[in-house]
Amino acid sequence: MEGNRGLFDGRDLAGTHSTAELARLLRAPVVLVVSAAKVTRTAAALVKGCVDFDPEVHVAGVIVNRVAGERHRRMLNDSIRDTCGLPVLGAIPNLGDDSTLIPGRHLGLTPPSEYAFSGELRSRLREIAEDHLDVDGLIRIAASAGALSSAAAPPPRRGAGRVRVGFFSDSVFTFYYPENLEALEAHGARLVPVSSLTDASLPEVDALYIGGGFPETHAEPLARNRSLMTSVRAAAREGLPVYAECGGLIYLARSIRCGTNVYPMANLFPIDLGMHARPIGHGYTRVHVDAPNPFLAVGTTIRGHEFHYSGPVAGVEGIRSCLDVECGVGVGNGRDGLIEANTLACYTHVHADGVEAWAGAVVSRAAEYAAKRRVRRPGREADGDRSGQATIDAASTG
Repeated sequence: MEGNRGLFDGRDLAGTHSTAELARLLRAPVVLVVSAAKVTRTAAALVKGCVDFDPEVHVAGVIVNRVAGERHRRMLNDSIRDTCGLPVLGAIPNLGDDSTLIPGRHLGLTPPSEYAFSGELRSRLREIAEDHLDVDGLIRIAASAGALSSAAAPPPRRGAGRVRVGFFSDSVFTFYYPENLEALEAHGARLVPVSSLTDASLPEVDALYIGGGFPETHAEPLARNRSLMTSVRAAAREGLPVYAECGGLIYLARSIRCGTNVYPMANLFPIDLGMHARPIGHGYTRVHVDAPNPFLAVGTTIRGHEFHYSGPVAGVEGIRSCLDVECGVGVGNGRDGLIEANTLACYTHVHADGVEAWAGAVVSRAAEYAAKRRVRRPGREADGDRSGQATIDAASTG
């Protein structure tokens, strides 16, 4: 598992939500990755501090990074072994230009779907690992982890494929927890991928899920595909259940400003967004559902996360919302969760295992929409008819 930030860094002085806390919870050994640029024994002091800081966290080995040469590697290896009693499981040299193998940008590294040299990158990373890491030693340490109790069985499939849930899936919209998609399927959804860049209109679906991604870096080609934006807006206004997170909220906004350019979006919500140089919202969120909406029960508290450089520049004041932000930023002014017909759009990302009612609610709303559409179009199969959408009362699914 990949750690997050420094080993003990969390939300508070107790290290809540830190990598150390997760390792303790899972009884997983820790391998520290330590930058050794321009240091020798100081690296051992850093490792020793981590080992002694919390004896309940089992530090089992070290990988040193940015190593200058063989002499530097030997000094690091010997000082960490003698001072800390830990094996050095790898020494990654200073790769120079190779340090930019994966380009970075706001929100982190460029995602694989946009990286043109993924095959070359995979080969280069394999070469680095084989040459500079003790892979067998890492596997032995991983095998020493304590046993975990069995995960709960997934919910039974109820009428598999009984509703069609579309989801944006392309180089723009890449952030979906796999468990969220699996949970939708487990509740009976047939997932239908939709390309925000090339599909001219929505396929026949009973609900739409627009996850996170990078619409701001694809704003121009997204804006050119006006026909799909028009199709999504019309379907949403006619009652199609739509759940949108972060990038999905951007897509459904009126516009997004990137630098000096302003790009029109789907305009379901008359809100204008702008990109900023620093994150507007970044970290865990806690929101309280305080108004009717299609997917989340009023009175519940939802925990999730947000990471966005965009924020409203105009229009948010007049839009209905359903989430009171207790921790985090959302769309601002202590609110998140914009509502229009059967659409809920928020900056907060949720995980299906943490919001257990979410997937069932999406599928239930989809089934209600499909049933009402069949009533409007008796004798016609949904899969064979693309001739429009029926109106559904948003209040009935709140």
